[in-house]
Amino acid sequence: MTENKSQVIKNDPWFGSYASRAEGMRASEIRALFAVASRPEVVSLAGGMPYLDYLPFDELSELVAKMLREQGTKAWQYGSAQGDPHLRERILDIIRLEHITDAQADDVVITNGSQSGLDLITRIMCNPGDVIIAEDPNYVGALGVFRSFQTEVVNAHMDADGLIPQSFEEAIKTSIAQGKHVKFLYTVPNFHNPAGVTMSVERRPQILEIARKYHVLVVEDNPYGLLSFEDKTYPALRSYDADNVVYLSSFSKIIAPGMRVAWMIAPPGIRQKLVLGNESAILCPPNMSQMTISTYLDNFDWKQQIKEYRGMYKSRCDAMDDALHTYMPYCQWNKPRGGFYMWVKIPDGLDAKAMLPRAVTARVAYVSGTAFYDNGQGADHMRLSFCYPTEDEIREGIRRLSTVVDDELSTAQLFGTTSIEKH
Repeated sequence: MTENKSQVIKNDPWFGSYASRAEGMRASEIRALFAVASRPEVVSLAGGMPYLDYLPFDELSELVAKMLREQGTKAWQYGSAQGDPHLRERILDIIRLEHITDAQADDVVITNGSQSGLDLITRIMCNPGDVIIAEDPNYVGALGVFRSFQTEVVNAHMDADGLIPQSFEEAIKTSIAQGKHVKFLYTVPNFHNPAGVTMSVERRPQILEIARKYHVLVVEDNPYGLLSFEDKTYPALRSYDADNVVYLSSFSKIIAPGMRVAWMIAPPGIRQKLVLGNESAILCPPNMSQMTISTYLDNFDWKQQIKEYRGMYKSRCDAMDDALHTYMPYCQWNKPRGGFYMWVKIPDGLDAKAMLPRAVTARVAYVSGTAFYDNGQGADHMRLSFCYPTEDEIREGIRRLSTVVDDELSTAQLFGTTSIEKH
């Protein structure tokens, strides 16, 4: 540790000048993989990148050009810190699909992607040392935000039906007994990243009742909710409770991430603070991105586009599930009902993080489960993404991965650190 610290001081003359909150910042394991995973010879099962080739780029480019000719001075100008009014109206059409029917355009705040939304809600709600309860495992992007504000993340457990209400309540009670302030629950209820599970409809009102009982805000992060493989949408937590839920979603997964446009729906007091926070952080979300999204929503059958995405991602999910059964039957995994990810448990005695360099050498990439914890847990899991590679690439990627896991398993059996047999 001393050697590393000296090296940092030598290379960075400002090392002793940073704010204490900068000490906890570290690179995401997923971002660190991008340079390797983007090489053409590597099958990347790592990043959660949507597959964009289905989008009508030729027609859209013509319509965006028309929008610029007619409204260019607005598109290239400053805008409102709350976001473009027309886009906020269009968002109401989207959230109605998830049973949110009581929201108004004034309830919506546009953010620079979901990451900015997470930053804003944590900024206005949390002091250093405050507790955020989050599902176990956690979304890596949220962990980075929470860490930067010096909060404490307390994990509540999940099972196949999502967040377990009893575990959520126990996490609150334990934190309160220790004299800590529990500010909010952070939950990804639909097709969880990375776990892939979905909170059951029966549990949703239970979770909200517990949150109200202890005056804990619920932050519902729902980027995948419209990407169900069952041709249905689950009711958003916000649809049950307008006063105690902040709803966060994004166009990144249902249209494209490059625009960096997301939105939040919040109770009036919180919404006001979010707008002020947005203004202090970025002045305003970019008009150009918002108006490009509106152009798409106004001129294309976006509901049909989402339906096509659902079918495509379902086929890729099925391909990954079949390949895992064929090549890695000694592992355990969920088969999600939507979204982008499978959460795969590898045999006892293996370490997904230690195994990753050998996987990259075998020309396949994944994310070690350790990326989704703050405490070093998760080495017994890997997150596999089926959203971007084709079905053939998925099968080949799993085959390559199986050769690495097989070798690791053989070594573990030789040294007696696992009792699992290959099939």
